[in-house]
Parts: sequence; structure tokens; C-alpha cells
Amino acid sequence: MAYTLSPAPGGPVGTTCCVTKVELSVSGQNLLDRDVTSKSDPFCVLFLEVNGKWKEIGRTETAINNLNPVFGVKFVIDYHFEEIQKMKFALFDQDKPSLQLYEHDFLGEFTCNLGVIVSSKKLTRPLVLGNGKPAGKGTIMIAAQELSDNRIISLSMAGRKLDKKDFFGKSDPYLEFHKQGDDGKWMLVHRTEVIKNTLDPVWKPFSMPLISLCGGDVDQTIKIMCYDYDNDGGHDFIGEFTTTVSKMCEAQNTAEIEFECINPKKQKKKKSYKNSGIIILKSCKIARDYSFLDYILGGCQLMFTVGIDFTASNGNPQDPSSLHHINPMGTNEYLAAIWAVGQIIQDYDTDKMFPALGFGAQLPPDWKVSHEFAINFNPTNPFCSGVEGIAQAYSACLPHIRFYGPTNFSPIINHVARFASQAVQQEVAAQYFTLLIITDGVISDMEETRHAIVQASKLPMSVIIVGVGNADFAAMEFLDGDNRILRSYTGEEAARDIVQFVPFREFRNAPKETLAKSVLAELPQQVSQYFKQKNLSPSSSDPE
Repeated sequence: MAYTLSPAPGGPVGTTCCVTKVELSVSGQNLLDRDVTSKSDPFCVLFLEVNGKWKEIGRTETAINNLNPVFGVKFVIDYHFEEIQKMKFALFDQDKPSLQLYEHDFLGEFTCNLGVIVSSKKLTRPLVLGNGKPAGKGTIMIAAQELSDNRIISLSMAGRKLDKKDFFGKSDPYLEFHKQGDDGKWMLVHRTEVIKNTLDPVWKPFSMPLISLCGGDVDQTIKIMCYDYDNDGGHDFIGEFTTTVSKMCEAQNTAEIEFECINPKKQKKKKSYKNSGIIILKSCKIARDYSFLDYILGGCQLMFTVGIDFTASNGNPQDPSSLHHINPMGTNEYLAAIWAVGQIIQDYDTDKMFPALGFGAQLPPDWKVSHEFAINFNPTNPFCSGVEGIAQAYSACLPHIRFYGPTNFSPIINHVARFASQAVQQEVAAQYFTLLIITDGVISDMEETRHAIVQASKLPMSVIIVGVGNADFAAMEFLDGDNRILRSYTGEEAARDIVQFVPFREFRNAPKETLAKSVLAELPQQVSQYFKQKNLSPSSSDPE
């Protein structure tokens, strides 16, 4: 299988709706030594099997000169009970500053399903090489923890008068945070960056899940250790102290808390010993990181609208080669897309009344072209009852319109945006609008469409585009901002990526749920991202 580098390692794969997040901690023992003059510098890469290929999910940090690494970077994965999630943990010895894995020495790998790890909670297995043979005595340990607590702790730390550890300079201090496991052993949960050549460091503020730091128990003891970083991996211990999140939470507003950094060995040797410096907690805040499901359970409704392309390039519906021709099975690609997306989204709207609009057709009685018309021919009430109602209105309208053109998206995008703008004024996380556009070809009003999407990116709104037929959909890929930020013709950037494009032809022979998963993959993240950017909590969430 080929390795493919994800453009944004670390993010979840697939839909984030109604799933449990699982945090995976990785450590290694007795790894192969690939370096001649020192020990290996290992890092771990996690891959998930997607459509028969290994897709990179994320990487740990590199442990310098260490054959028994305990990695501080965790992998957070969406656990789908109903799916087989095949995973591969591959370890490499970093040889140069390159993202290309073939430039690093391979130390071994372990492959299994996520369900095996979750059911075991903690798993230790031998590493194997590419030929299936053991990677020496190397083993990997993977610990899983469910991230059901969505509280996030944000900390800002500094130091004062730390011990000088370097002969030619001061110290290069960093902090490690440890929590106690069920077995009583200390477990690394976070490592700060290194601040070079100072005894008075100020570390960058950082955030992490509260459950990672203390298992969600604010009274659980945590240990904070300070080290002086050395390039050879032999980091010098400066000092440590223990505390609890409850104690740290006293650092609010302008009230800082100071902890004495103690080196127990020095403390035993010298009666005059006071400390090895002071660690200052400048601020500590706890907030909830609301998920898509939090907003849905809080009462947020997904308002679904369909926009259907009735331009002439689709072909005459009476012709079996037309994309709008309804086959003997009672379907076509337009109907398949409507059912695939609508069947899932309709569960998140209580009244299940959905506007269905068409564009690019001439309408009776005057046969003028319209780029925004109700397919039930009732402009004051374009709503259809459920997905079945949309399908019925679509089939019924075909004999009564003339396919024409051009292919203009902006009128329908602006139509939905007007309703999304009204929802913004409520200042609650009550409604999120999803527009499904089904089209067969190239957009005629690309400039206006780009501008409309950029404006819509500021609203509680997403646009899903399903391309039917075999046309060149390069322009659609351009609108989907996965790999670049979309800009309006004015130069204004989209506030966030709200477009998901999927070509139907890739799913013609796939199970229908596959199309739905692909089309809706980004929607949960887009919903929660919007409301969090606006600092909106779920409508019926419990107060802190």
C-alpha cells in the first residue's frame, strides 16, 4: 500500500458526528539503533486505512537519542463503532529535517484495528519490519482513553531564577507535565517548547484537554518537572513540584501563583538549599470545547435547501442519455444525491420542511430564464415535506420546464444566505443552513459565486456541491478550500472553508452510504467551528 501525506495531519478522518473521541498515547521500548555514533532519534507516524490506502493522520515529536521513547504528542481519533478502522503505527529514526518518510530510517511498525486497542485499553506488541520479521526486540505500547470530557484547560507559564546548567551559557529550560496512572506510575501528558539561554523563561500559552492532564479530576495530583534541554538528548533535571488543577485555577485575572521548583537530591545534600528557581503560573482557565453533537443536543436545527441544475447541457429528460432521465428503477444521479444527503440531514430538522430550488431553466407561461425558482412552482411556499417531497416535486416539474442556461450558482447561494443572515441576529446557536447544489457542469458566474461564498463564510451556512455526469469539475475543486483559502474578486478571504465538493461518478458503484459519508464529512466540523468562532454555546447547555 502507498503512503499518502495528509495536507493537515492530526485531524480526524470521516464524519465527526455522534462519535466518541479516543486519545492514543504511544511509547516504545528497545527500539532498533540505526545511528552509528549515538542512539536513534525516533518519532511515530499514525496511518489510517482509507479506501485501501494508508492515509497519514499525524506524527509525534522526535525523541532525541532515545531507544525507549515516551511521546508527549497524542493522537486523537474519532472512534466509529460501526466501522472497521485499520491503523498502522510506524516508527522512524529522524535523520534530517524532512517530511518525506523515505528519508528516515525505518524502525518497525504495528498494525491493528482501533477496536482492538479500545477494548484492551493498553496494548503492548512487538514491532515488525516490512518483510514481517521482528524489529529486533522493539515493542510498542499504545494506551487508549475516551475523551468524553470536553473541557479544555489553558495555561500560561513562566520561570524565574532557574538553576544554571550550561557551562558556556545559562539554561535552555522546558517543562513536562505528568499525571498518575492507575498503576501509580507518572505518565507524561504534555511538554512545552524549549526557551534558549535564559534563567527567566516565558513559555507560550498552551491548551490541552482537561481529561489528558488530570483525567477530568481537578483534585488529582499532577507533577510538573523542569529540565535543561541538551542537543545530545541527555537533558539535565532542574527541579519539580506537584499541584492540582484546583490549586492552579486560583491563578485568575491578575493573580499569579508561584511554585518552588525543587531538586530532591540537592535538597538532601544541602541544608541551606531553598529551591532551584520559581515556576510562575500566570493564568489558568477552563472552558468547554463544544462538539457538533453538543450543538445538536442543545437544540440547533440543520436547515436543508436543495438547488438543482436544469441547464440544457443535462440533455432532454425524455432521452435515456440525459442526466435528468428517470430510469425504470425510478432514479437518476440527481435523485441519488438528494436521497443520500437528505436522508441523513432530515433527522436534524424537526419539521422536515425543505425548500427545493432550481436554476438555469425557462419557466411557463412567459418562458423567461430563472436562476432561483421553486420546483413546486409555489414561490411563496417552496417547502417540500421531507426528502420524499423533494423527490416528488423534482419528478413532477421536469415535463413543465425547458432546460436552458447559463449555470449560475450565486443567486441560490445568496438566497440561502439571506435566511442565514436572519439567524445571526438571534445570537444563539439555533440554526445552521446547508445548501446542496447538484450540477452537471462548469459554473458560468464564477466571480459572483466566489464572492457569494466568501460572504456566506461569515454566516451559519455550508455549501455542498455534488457534480453529476462526466464533465471537468476542476472549478468546483477550486471552490472547495481544503488546500487553499478562497478569495473573492475583491481580494477578501473566506472566513472559513464552507464548501465541500464531491463528484458523483466516484460513487456510482459504491454503497449509497459511502456517498453520504463523503458529502457530509466536513459538515459537523463546519457547524461547531462557526459557533465557536462566534463564542456561541449550545442553546440549552448547562452553565459552567
